[in-house]
Amino acid sequence: MVGTKILIADDDHDIVGLIAESLEDEGFQTVAAYNGLEALEKATDPSLSLILLDIMMPGMDGLEVCRKIRNVVSIPILFLTAKDRELDRIIGLEIGADDYISKPFSVNELIARIKAHLRRENRHIAGNRLMTISNLTINKDTFEVFKNGEKVELSTKEFQILVYLAENRNRVLSREQIYNAIWGEAFYGDINTVTAHIKNLRAKIDKENELIKTVWGMGYKFIEVQA
Repeated sequence: MVGTKILIADDDHDIVGLIAESLEDEGFQTVAAYNGLEALEKATDPSLSLILLDIMMPGMDGLEVCRKIRNVVSIPILFLTAKDRELDRIIGLEIGADDYISKPFSVNELIARIKAHLRRENRHIAGNRLMTISNLTINKDTFEVFKNGEKVELSTKEFQILVYLAENRNRVLSREQIYNAIWGEAFYGDINTVTAHIKNLRAKIDKENELIKTVWGMGYKFIEVQA
């Protein structure tokens, strides 16, 4: 991970400095933004591998920044914020964030989470390179999804969840199973992120509610629709 570049967006210069110094000690490169507009400008840099995004920033809040970039930026976005209400976490996850870390935070835990997201981002997805299921084509080498021949933009986590569901189609998978498969059993986060990402997936690839079924009290099942 040496040389990996991370954007740190926070209006608190001390926090940015602390995180940047800690990450650079680990061999990462960092770039800073101190308000929402600056973060929006820098977030689309193709050399970035991960974004740390505070919610409460002047100019434009982190939620709006995330909304504006999520369809064009597939790298992990981690919210780092003092807002600790469950509603704020759910909103952040629903608009495309991959994780939510509350202040005050442990620098060691923050770095561990960043490394975990980067490992999963870089992990090669084993199995067949091309999957065609119902009206979807999933290319696991290029991380592309096509519905009825038209490309659908998914975040990294949305893509990974879709692949996991598709590879286990017609099986009921609990939120815990999905969470452990995508984030890892040792990863301590909010399991509601599964629900948020499933909602996003449905909006993008299954507006007809035919492919991803909710099995109440149990989890989700991916159905292969016969033509």
